[in-house]
Amino acid sequence: MSEDRNKTENEEFEYQENDEANQEADDHNEQRPEVELTFDELKVLCEDEVCPRCTLLDEEKNKALRALADSDNYKKRINREKEDYLKYAISSFVEDIIPVMDNLELALEHGRKNTACKDLVQGVEMTLNIFKETLEKNNLVQVGLVGEEFNPEFHEALGQEERDDLDHGSVCMVMQKGYVLNDRLLRPAKVMVSKKCNE
Repeated sequence: MSEDRNKTENEEFEYQENDEANQEADDHNEQRPEVELTFDELKVLCEDEVCPRCTLLDEEKNKALRALADSDNYKKRINREKEDYLKYAISSFVEDIIPVMDNLELALEHGRKNTACKDLVQGVEMTLNIFKETLEKNNLVQVGLVGEEFNPEFHEALGQEERDDLDHGSVCMVMQKGYVLNDRLLRPAKVMVSKKCNE
């Protein structure tokens, strides 16, 4: 029973101490007048007094800047990929059309030897010209012309031929035409390359 009495006295004593502490805090708060600040004043006070000592704001600003830079880089990459896609979207179609043009050119070459095929040759010429004009409008350029300098980026050398009428290292015969679409090689030109006699 004496333990219960001591326990009760201790609880009363703690309660009195807490009550006194609360009273002191109330007295202290009464001595300070309550200040009312507008949002703008509070913001300025925070920026002037609290924020310079707070690294959290700098970290958040850096995160925001990095996120903005990542977003900007993503947009640029997507735009670049979109431009490339639009530039080269027809490349597989054009690659399929090139052999058709080759066959039309072979038909012209053999048809011109036979006078009976004059009207047929004229029709094939018109068809081939329409093909070429349409593909040129879509930025298809033929590479591998006789007389141009051999360039391994656009030409595939099948052999060399001695020629005095052309500079050394020039294309002297085109075995198969090459094509470039928007600066991308679709098919290299298969060529013979000239070399000077006695070399």
